[in-house]
Formats: sequence, structure tokens, C-alpha cells
Amino acid sequence: MQELSARKVAEIAILAREIERAEPEFRGLVEAMTEDEQAELVAVMWIGRGAFEAEEYADAVATARAEATTPTADYLIGTPHLADNLEAGLEALGISATGEEDELL
Repeated sequence: MQELSARKVAEIAILAREIERAEPEFRGLVEAMTEDEQAELVAVMWIGRGAFEAEEYADAVATARAEATTPTADYLIGTPHLADNLEAGLEALGISATGEEDELL
């Protein structure tokens, strides 16, 4: 991940678990991200759900940029198992999702 920090991904995952209560905060965090960070966030989620392999990260980011037709926050909120997929994506990329989340909590 070039632009996006693992800490931000972990924060998004935490908020996604509480989306009913934390939607405004979730949206604010995602909308404050650059387009590059948003594309990387979607790529991490896609890797976590198995649409791409970790080795295909660059392709996943390019696809996320090319296929972005709705606001990223809306897309992510509509994604089933978002938090689990983000955590799995981090793990696939060799980053401990649990460690990052523990630091935030």
C-alpha cells in the first residue's frame, strides 16, 4: 500500500462493524481520503474477499480506479462482510489487522 496506511484500514474496519451507529464517522473518514487511498482501500477489500490475490494488488488498485462509478463510501457500505474482508485483505498483504485494531481500541 503506497498511499493508504494499515491504521486507516483498521479504523475503517472498526467503524464498519458499528455502521448503524458510526455511519457519519465512516463516511467522513472515507470521503476525506484521496482518490488513491480510496482505490487502495477497495483493492484491500477485494483481496480480502478473494476477487484478487495479494500478488495482484497493483491490478486491483487499477481496477478500482477504472471502475469507480459511485462514491466509495456508498460502495463500501453496501458491501457484505466489509470489516471481515478488509481484515482478510490486510492479512493477505502481510499486515496484522488485529495488531492495528488493538492499537486503536
